[in-house]
Amino acid sequence: MNEIVRKHRPDFLILLFMAVLMLVGMVVIYSISPALTERINTFGNTLDQNHFMYRQAVYLIVGLMAFAFTAIMPLGLWRKYQSQLLVAALLVSLVPTLAQSSKLVLCTNGACRWINFGAFTIQPAEALKFAMVIFLAGFLATRVSTDRLNKVNETLVPVGIILAVVAMIVVGLQKDLGTGLAFFGIMVCMLYVAGLKIRYFVLALIGLLIAGALFTITSVHRLERVSTFVHGANDKEGTGYQINQALIAIGSGGITGKGLGQGVQAFGYLPEAANDSIFAVVAESLGFIGIVLILIIFAMLFLRLLRVMDYAGSDYHRILMAGIFGWIFTHTVVNIGAMLGVFPLTGVTLPFLSFGGTSLLFIMAALGLAFQISRYTMHKLPDNQSKKEKPHEDRRGRRRISGSRYAGTSRFERT
Repeated sequence: MNEIVRKHRPDFLILLFMAVLMLVGMVVIYSISPALTERINTFGNTLDQNHFMYRQAVYLIVGLMAFAFTAIMPLGLWRKYQSQLLVAALLVSLVPTLAQSSKLVLCTNGACRWINFGAFTIQPAEALKFAMVIFLAGFLATRVSTDRLNKVNETLVPVGIILAVVAMIVVGLQKDLGTGLAFFGIMVCMLYVAGLKIRYFVLALIGLLIAGALFTITSVHRLERVSTFVHGANDKEGTGYQINQALIAIGSGGITGKGLGQGVQAFGYLPEAANDSIFAVVAESLGFIGIVLILIIFAMLFLRLLRVMDYAGSDYHRILMAGIFGWIFTHTVVNIGAMLGVFPLTGVTLPFLSFGGTSLLFIMAALGLAFQISRYTMHKLPDNQSKKEKPHEDRRGRRRISGSRYAGTSRFERT
């Protein structure tokens, strides 16, 4: 069968769902900004009551610029410089460790993962996620095209070495298990969609789980997080304080919520109310109905990403989409699960809703790549069918490369 790549309008529903989530996050941040600034001003500061809302607006503008940049930058350039991008991201990620004792590095809650520039901070690990997704997409796509994906020495060993280096920097040195979980989600999705044989996939999965367990038991900070998860209900004023306050906020929201700006948890009760705990704040303000609607929007966004991945114009696009999906999906599930007491607290932000800059910047940059990929779809034509004839869409395939789906509209480009 002949294969054609069709170029058409991008999937604007991705942009729509992203915008709705960003708007909800902005409104919630605006509603709790007075509470957050009041807590800070008690220490002698004189911040405007809308300080956090203004900063979030700046972060969103910068994020939208990143989205626009990656949406128009040719994907071939990202692939061409994928190795240099990964090396640069790894070197920058070493800064919080090498300069840990200086004022340049900010450490909180046992984790040193921020570079402090005074007016703002950046988290290099977020850039590393972006670079890792691009590098692995190119690496795995090359292995697929040359039929070397399931060669242990040519695929699994190099990928294992890269992951070991990343894990040592992010989880070992920076004590950032939450980011390690995000890398785990990215890797699992990309290897599966690339078409790695099940036995190798299971071995890789077991290896990642063993590595995660070793990193956990060798760190007092991470053991405390696990202990809090298991015994948090027995120490409501100590290690279990945040999760218990989060559950109180979620429960007190009821069916319809207390209303925007009417909650009390942001006034000094719930730690990291604008960041890690934003889901609990949303639940308190908007109630069960509100969080269900937000979860539906997230689900619709994920379905659009999966659809783009199914109909992607090449193996590289498909694997890249898998990494983007795994990144955003892992962040969402881990954050919400932690607030509900299903997972240990890890410091992972909730995409588009949490206050902050670096995570939002690179997630929106990743969605810009997805938006660009959605412009190209692959379609199979029977050998006896002309490219000018209306093709029949084959939608029976699976999401793995060995059985991918094909679809399309408008103009053709021969592969």
